[in-house]
Amino acid sequence: MESLNSICKLSVNINKFATLRNARGGNNPNVLQVALDCESFGAQGITVHPRPDERHIRYQDVLDLKPHLKTEFNIEGYPSPDFLDLVKKAQPAQVTLVPDPPGVLTSNAGWNTPKYKDFLKEVVSDLKAEGCRVSLFLDPQPDWVQAAAETGADRIELYTESYALAYTQNREAAVAPYRLTAQRAQACGLGVNAGHDLDLHNLQYLAEQIPFLAEVSIGHALVCDALYLGLHNTIQMYRAKLLTASESH
Repeated sequence: MESLNSICKLSVNINKFATLRNARGGNNPNVLQVALDCESFGAQGITVHPRPDERHIRYQDVLDLKPHLKTEFNIEGYPSPDFLDLVKKAQPAQVTLVPDPPGVLTSNAGWNTPKYKDFLKEVVSDLKAEGCRVSLFLDPQPDWVQAAAETGADRIELYTESYALAYTQNREAAVAPYRLTAQRAQACGLGVNAGHDLDLHNLQYLAEQIPFLAEVSIGHALVCDALYLGLHNTIQMYRAKLLTASESH
C-alpha cells in the first residue's frame, strides 16, 4: 500500500488555459508560463488531458511542459496508441487512464473494470515499465474496485460529478458511495485520487470524508474562480480547503 501524505495534494488541470489560447490563435495565454505560475502559486501538480482533436492541450504542449515542471506531472487520456506513445516520450509521474471516446466533450464515466480488466492490465503493465504511476478513472462503484486492483494500477481517481451534483441537496448521501469505494480501494492497496466538478464549496467535505485522499485534480471550477479572485489567490484558497480538511481528521 502506498504511503501517502495526510494532506491531500492539489493538481491544477490547465486544459482551459489552452482552450482560451486556441480560441484566438497565437500563444496568449502561454500555457507553459501558466503551468509554471500555478506551481509558484502553490499547485502541487499539473494535469493535462490531451485529446485526439487537440482542441485544448496539444501533444506538443505536453512535450514542452515536461522539462520545465518541478511538481508532479499527471497526463490523463484514453490509452490509444498515439496517447501511449506521447506518454512514453513525456515520462510523467502519473498517467490517469480514462475511457473517453474520441469526440466526448469532457470525461463523463469511469472504467467498467471487470469488463476491461484484461485490456487495462496490459496497458498498466506497459506504463509501469516506463516508470509511471498509473491511476484508473472510476465511478463510485465499490464492486469494481477489486478488478481495478487486479489490473496492477497504483491508484483510482474517483469521478466526482454525481457527488458535486447532489452535494447541495444531501451531502451525506452524495458522499456515501465515494467513501465506500475509497475504503474498498484502500483495503485493496490502491491509492485514491478524485476529480471532476470539485470546487470551493464541495471540496473540503469530500476530503474530510476520505481522510486518506491523495490528490485532487481541478481545472474548470478553479479557472472560473480565478477570473474573479485571481489565479494566485484561488490556488491558495483551494489549498486552504484541503488543509482545513486534514486538520479535522
